[in-house]
Amino acid sequence: MQAVEALAERWSEARSVVVLTGAGLSTASGIPDFRSPGGRWESVRPVTIQEFRAREGAREAYWRYKGETWQVICEAEPNPAHRALAELARAGRLQLLVTQNVDGLHERSGFPGERLVNIHGTDSAVECLACGAHEPRATAQAAWESGVAVPRCGCGGAWKPATISFGQSLVPEALERAFAAAAACDLFVAAGTSLVVSPINGMFDTARSAGACTVILTASETPSDAGADFKIAAPVEEVLPALARRIASPLRSS
Repeated sequence: MQAVEALAERWSEARSVVVLTGAGLSTASGIPDFRSPGGRWESVRPVTIQEFRAREGAREAYWRYKGETWQVICEAEPNPAHRALAELARAGRLQLLVTQNVDGLHERSGFPGERLVNIHGTDSAVECLACGAHEPRATAQAAWESGVAVPRCGCGGAWKPATISFGQSLVPEALERAFAAAAACDLFVAAGTSLVVSPINGMFDTARSAGACTVILTASETPSDAGADFKIAAPVEEVLPALARRIASPLRSS
């Protein structure tokens, strides 16, 4: 608890706080961390964007995986870590949250949309790679659940959940916003992320090089542990609410 108290003090004094979240933030909501030992990625090979574009069989495999995981996401609810971050943002204590997660739990927790960057996209929408149309996930998901192996847009192109697949570039504007915030903040917090997924894991080094206080809140080891000012390995769904209780009173006007 001493580390939590010390971090709460630093957070309260910070003028600009940026948070990066990963899969570990949602495990308490029942969404598996697919990268951890025993996770789904040990038995399911991800379909690259190139394969999705090239082969119907790859598109069918992708939709089998995504159709099943969407059912898990729909049953999940935001946990205390999601709600604590939303509370901190509403109180003016968190300027930008960048999430690697595609589950939409930050949005459902009430986190302000204008302060949220879904760097890897979202599973709650679909996009057509033929015409570029976007729609909510519901219609395509219903088609898949009715037996359509690859749901299709009205133009005939295949719908794809609007997440960033392997081999697919991140949205440049989102990436620029994330790194600009990391370079300008004075407190950077990595919560529930292993900090191994590039290029977004580079936010940690960007913030540290700019002189920010750096924090890692995750039970697992990360490549950046030695460079962190704070490393707290207790469950993030316990640590973040404890921090929020100490620091989430609204900022006074200057």
